[in-house]
Amino acid sequence: MPQWHGGLLKRKRTGGRTRSHRRKRSYEIGSLPAETIIGETDLKVVRAMGGNVKYRLKTADQANVTDPATKKTTKVPILRFLRNPANIDYNRRGVITKGALIETELGEAEITSQPGVDGVLNAILRKAHE
Repeated sequence: MPQWHGGLLKRKRTGGRTRSHRRKRSYEIGSLPAETIIGETDLKVVRAMGGNVKYRLKTADQANVTDPATKKTTKVPILRFLRNPANIDYNRRGVITKGALIETELGEAEITSQPGVDGVLNAILRKAHE
């Protein structure tokens, strides 16, 4: 079922319903969230407005982690999902979005990319393993 982002049937200030002056347009269709989780990498290519392309990352097992101290980026496997402060339901299900915390071989890292748009997991190291 598609999601609509066009507000055709809004209410008036009095509480009454405004009459629609046109029908829904296909460019108003939204899409479901990617809801990336840990697993073997699965990438879906989606056409966006203007012929552009978005890359929906469904599952991922590696992340590009940047160490701010050395300014070096390495591709490392994800060990486990720690938490997602964006949504308690995502936290329970282990969904990775921008701002989620994961544990890698280098240490605890925070996701800085949008997996549902960029199709890749970029992260910054927060706490290195000692």
